[in-house]
Amino acid sequence: MGYKLNKQNFDEYLNNLAKSYNFYAPVCKEKAGRYSDTDLVIYEQVKSFDEMCWDVKSDFSAKDVLLPLNDTLFYFSETEYKKPENKMKPSLIFLRSCDLHAIKRTDQIYLYNKFEDIYYKEKRDLVKFVVVGCQSEFDNCHCVDFKSNYSDDYAMGLNIREDGFEIDIKDSEIDKPQRGNEIEFLIDYIKESSTKVNIPEKVELDKVINASIWGEYSTRCIACGACNFVCPTCTCFTMQDIFYEDNSNVGERKRVMASCEVDGFCDMAGGHTFRADKADRMRFKVLHKVSDFKERFGYDMCVGCGRCDDICPEHINFANTVNKLNDFVEGGYKDE
Repeated sequence: MGYKLNKQNFDEYLNNLAKSYNFYAPVCKEKAGRYSDTDLVIYEQVKSFDEMCWDVKSDFSAKDVLLPLNDTLFYFSETEYKKPENKMKPSLIFLRSCDLHAIKRTDQIYLYNKFEDIYYKEKRDLVKFVVVGCQSEFDNCHCVDFKSNYSDDYAMGLNIREDGFEIDIKDSEIDKPQRGNEIEFLIDYIKESSTKVNIPEKVELDKVINASIWGEYSTRCIACGACNFVCPTCTCFTMQDIFYEDNSNVGERKRVMASCEVDGFCDMAGGHTFRADKADRMRFKVLHKVSDFKERFGYDMCVGCGRCDDICPEHINFANTVNKLNDFVEGGYKDE
């Protein structure tokens, strides 16, 4: 059972929720995109629904709220260290179904892997998710094949209508609206994507590691790493120690999100480097998204949001790459 609210009643409802929660949602930054005449849609704290942008796909995902591009873990001196105060408050994050599925992947790595990451958990415990229904797909979406097109595992569901809003409250800690008509609620979701992805069920690593299908990426990929930074399920990071100029014995340690596609990611002590060729990096990324992660946890890492395709300056299409991999596997691992 859900509720149908007009615009005025919905704004009033959000104002009441704002007494208990901060809101995070995609926001459009005009003329701040990669080119002078393009916009940039990123996640930021907002005060009202009017500040949110839902008519286009966000360039970056809701992951950025929980895993900032750089995050101070602690301050240090010669004799002690101090964890910074967590300034995040209880929050509602508005996002699409694919991005909620992506949070599950991030949780898997940072909470349910070998160790629990205390910095991530501190933020994660403070957020609840509002899934905004999708009435139509965006360019390069292939969420249906990755089974991330639908989710009702939310604190609140929200359908946007021309004459108002439909909401569904599942979390008992979130107040229900005081106004509005009761309705039967089903979250909007895409049932078919125009982009089709054939995901291999099982990949034998020793048979694909040197396959010719990766060769084109030695020259096509420019190792910019943009695909990793916009991906809602990429979780790799590096550590940086920042020493202050006025006292080189005092500083802070930062977690900085990293990319497996860029030069230097696999550099090791002694001058050793792994995956120096960009084709090897592409193979590593693709297999991690559709094979390695699934071997460990039982489901694909990729959620089919298509952001990597949207941002790639060389027009490398992830869906096409996975389809090539699947054809190779189904063809008996025979190289041309």
